[in-house]
Amino acid sequence: MSEEKRVPERLPLYLIAAIATAPLLVACLLYQFWRPTSFTNYGRLLPPASILDAPLRQADGSPFKFSDLKGKWVFLTVDSGRCEAACRDKLYKMRQVRLTQGEHMNRIERAWLIDDDIVPAEQIGKEYKGTRQLLARDSAVISQLPADTSVRDHIYIVDPLGNVMMRYGKDADPTGIKKDMTRLLKVSRIG
Repeated sequence: MSEEKRVPERLPLYLIAAIATAPLLVACLLYQFWRPTSFTNYGRLLPPASILDAPLRQADGSPFKFSDLKGKWVFLTVDSGRCEAACRDKLYKMRQVRLTQGEHMNRIERAWLIDDDIVPAEQIGKEYKGTRQLLARDSAVISQLPADTSVRDHIYIVDPLGNVMMRYGKDADPTGIKKDMTRLLKVSRIG
């Protein structure tokens, strides 16, 4: 058979190969050269980093390790044991967003890393019952949390595998946090 007759016979094969590889080629080009201008998440996504499992103590003196919370989503904040207005506001948002998750609220834990030697007042413990108060002064856990200015300016989300994966500013809108958490719980089978 001559070469001229083989090309028309192979044309359907070439077309099928082009159609099959086109989506992959377009996806690679979009990934390299196009950046979306809007996102569906409210919080700032972070490069996932596993939280250190350094031993800590709870305010009541009992030992604590973050591996105890594996399998749960965790709201995490850092502040002084004095817990002034901004601290209380973060604790309030964490508590309220957790409560808005209804039947899924048991999949979420709350932790407060206390970065000084001040033990919180008993009233704070009662008001934000269920929030783990962790004494973390000079802990490597605090130093690994990404922050623009201060770690005290954020609420972090730790995924069920123990990765710090998202953060919110201390003045974040609870409605935005709630929407993100609802989406995360919906698509997650862990926690």
